[in-house]
Amino acid sequence: MKAAQEDSFREFVEGSWHRLLRTAYLLTGDHGAAEDLVQTALMRTYKRWGAIERGDAPEVYVRRVMVNLNISAWRRRRVVEHVVAEPPERPEPGGRGDYQEAHAVRDELWRTVLTMPPRMRTVFVLRYFEDLSEAEVAAVMGCAVGSVKSQVARGLARLRAELRVEGSAR
Repeated sequence: MKAAQEDSFREFVEGSWHRLLRTAYLLTGDHGAAEDLVQTALMRTYKRWGAIERGDAPEVYVRRVMVNLNISAWRRRRVVEHVVAEPPERPEPGGRGDYQEAHAVRDELWRTVLTMPPRMRTVFVLRYFEDLSEAEVAAVMGCAVGSVKSQVARGLARLRAELRVEGSAR
């Protein structure tokens, strides 16, 4: 690789590392796995950087590589469930500030999103956390816009049902 391309790649990595890491964490739900995902995607991108940097959006390309790598990882990975004797403690309502309540709601929502099947979770991450349009999500995932819409609809129904059930248990 030419020195100018290496400099260009280094600048790209320094400028987009945190955004890519955030996306990877949202896709994997694990900090270590997120770092591995970004590094692997950047290694693959580095090999083709000359062609990629001339394109319109190198970050979109890297995000697509991350999604594809994550999908491949799902297919190889077995789901492991951890069964516990007692459900985790829920904080008592009242007596907490608005910030704490908002954090608790966000945490509950995120835990529910993490229980979604990987493809559905990827659609949610790209659509709602990365704020991509349905067409952009479809392009990143290599599927039809209708597939994105159906995954979103099923996911929202699942979130409503899960949060309603958890909310009524309080």
